[in-house]
Amino acid sequence: MLRSVETIKRNMNILHKKLENTNANITNVNTPGYKFQNIIQSTLEGREMINYSGGLNLVERQDIGNFVFGNQIDWVYKNFEQGILNKTDKKTDFGLVSNGFFSIQLNNKIGFTRDGNFKINNENLLTTMEGYPVLGVDEYGETSYINIEDPNFEVDNKGNILNHGIKLYIVDFDDYQTLDTMGDTIFLSDDMNYNAIDGEVSQGYLELSNVNVVDEMIKMIEVSREFESNQKILKSMDETLSKAVNDIGRV
Repeated sequence: MLRSVETIKRNMNILHKKLENTNANITNVNTPGYKFQNIIQSTLEGREMINYSGGLNLVERQDIGNFVFGNQIDWVYKNFEQGILNKTDKKTDFGLVSNGFFSIQLNNKIGFTRDGNFKINNENLLTTMEGYPVLGVDEYGETSYINIEDPNFEVDNKGNILNHGIKLYIVDFDDYQTLDTMGDTIFLSDDMNYNAIDGEVSQGYLELSNVNVVDEMIKMIEVSREFESNQKILKSMDETLSKAVNDIGRV
């Protein structure tokens, strides 16, 4: 009985994490460059169950069969499918087409993002909305901050900032699943194994979130129903244990 209770609790913990994940996806449906994620789970390996209540004297080994003690979370899969490009006509908005990430300077490392919702700060630097400088690269491969003095600056579809001698530093990775998440739209790479690419850039556009609200709502309903079912089972088991204790007490 106790094993069954532990199994139910384990499943409810997993359902709670899945519900949190679905809520995060729905919350960021309007966040530019956001990539939705799924929790991948699997069933634990079954364990052999035996007792020694067989035979005439109820002392012989009896194989009951395998019992599975619930599920486990294997990993969190982030979906990097392209989001729809939305036209904003803002000079500081950039949408990436297909692969690649914008590079930004964090406090002590380089970060990567698909969110091209940038701005020009008081020092005429192109930055993210959080204030992180956007990185550019010159013809010699040297990276630096991007200084913009003309508010009507133009960027071609290769990321070149015209008349500035610098282009947006766009990089790509062989395996996106090795990226760690910082916040909602910034990614980090421990091994920094990335390559500069000639990404396709659309100035005056933003890549929208790739969250499908209908799919996420269906997931939420399914998780909620499964959660309620586990609650009912747990309540029933609790009532059974309580009844057994009370009955034994009367004996």
